[in-house]
Amino acid sequence: MSSPVSAADASIDRRTLFLLSLTCGVAVGNIYFPQAVSPLIASGLHVAPDSAALVVTAAQFGYGAGNFLLVPLGDRLPHRPLIVAMLAVTGAAMLCAAGAPGLAGLICASAVTGVTTVVAQVIAPMAAGLVAAERRGAVMGTLLAGSIGGILLARTFGGFAGEWLGWRAPYLIAAVATLAIAAALAFTLPATVPPSRQSYPALLAAPLRLLREEPELRRSCLYQATLFGGFQAVWTGLALYLTGPGYGLGAQAVGVLALVSAGTMAAMPAAGRRVDRRGPDPVSLVAITGTLAAAGVLALGALGGAPGLAALGAGTLLLDVALQSGMIANQARIFALRPDARSRVNTAYMTCAFLGGSSGSWLGAAACTRFGWTAVCALVALLACVALARHLSHRSGRPSRPDRRGNAEAKAPSRS
Repeated sequence: MSSPVSAADASIDRRTLFLLSLTCGVAVGNIYFPQAVSPLIASGLHVAPDSAALVVTAAQFGYGAGNFLLVPLGDRLPHRPLIVAMLAVTGAAMLCAAGAPGLAGLICASAVTGVTTVVAQVIAPMAAGLVAAERRGAVMGTLLAGSIGGILLARTFGGFAGEWLGWRAPYLIAAVATLAIAAALAFTLPATVPPSRQSYPALLAAPLRLLREEPELRRSCLYQATLFGGFQAVWTGLALYLTGPGYGLGAQAVGVLALVSAGTMAAMPAAGRRVDRRGPDPVSLVAITGTLAAAGVLALGALGGAPGLAALGAGTLLLDVALQSGMIANQARIFALRPDARSRVNTAYMTCAFLGGSSGSWLGAAACTRFGWTAVCALVALLACVALARHLSHRSGRPSRPDRRGNAEAKAPSRS
């Protein structure tokens, strides 16, 4: 095992970056494959489809809680034992989900899984502190590409495994994969020295203080909460829409459609390099307008048949690229604010993002079941318009801002 190092003394080589990217994919995938098996859960447990969708919503709310409760510990505890412990608990919760006798138990296990599978949000600020500012966007893009791969493969794997082996099989397989990656990281993850010695209550209070003190953090939170809310509304509603009377497809169709978005992985490093060169704001604007355009393309899915499926494929690809590009821009912006408190800054950001996402997931399911697919698309457009209005007001206000890369480290005071 390596000796503990500080952020100033450490760096990330390509092999370590690949391992961290893989870990992000494995962890993030655990909260996304239930979207593909939600209809199977409904039939397997003999509950209504919108009731089964609560499993997805519980995981999303749990993820938001995990961001608030656990991610700040990345500033206080050594990263290796923290990450390994979180993955171990996640694996145990997934095993409980696989054996859940009813919907209530499954929802509880999903919530616990969501709370502890926030490993990617511990890794991102750790990695940001181990690389030079001019590489930060590219590294964030690589980690995000791993997360996207996990999201895409999780939906595909969930749809196919659930269709062939039953809805419990994806939970069991995911548990084994999570525990395996935890064992690997116990021996290979670099050891680091945490930057803060604050108490846990002080760590928990810090994100709220940072939200109050940092307008750029509040702006980034609004962007991600609205866009991620639309993203989750689409994927939760899509599972219901494709398996409903309009298309009458099986759960594996959601997984196949998710593969169309695999091109997002190739776009993320390029988006990160653009953030490094031009700064985060131009990429944020592209992300917001791209989401608005995606809502229009997705609405054509109401045509049905091959044209409708083509529109759904193109719309989900555009939506994925827009959301993840915005994520890179937002994280590059916020990680430059407080170098000594990146985990706490990320806690505030990701908590807001996943509260928006979990709300979008619930609203998407409700809109699809009560008003149809077009209502889901209208919801996405409305949320994107909220983000666009905020972005335009920021530009017209012309506030002071950091340099081209969003690197405010030289000016930020140390407040641990």
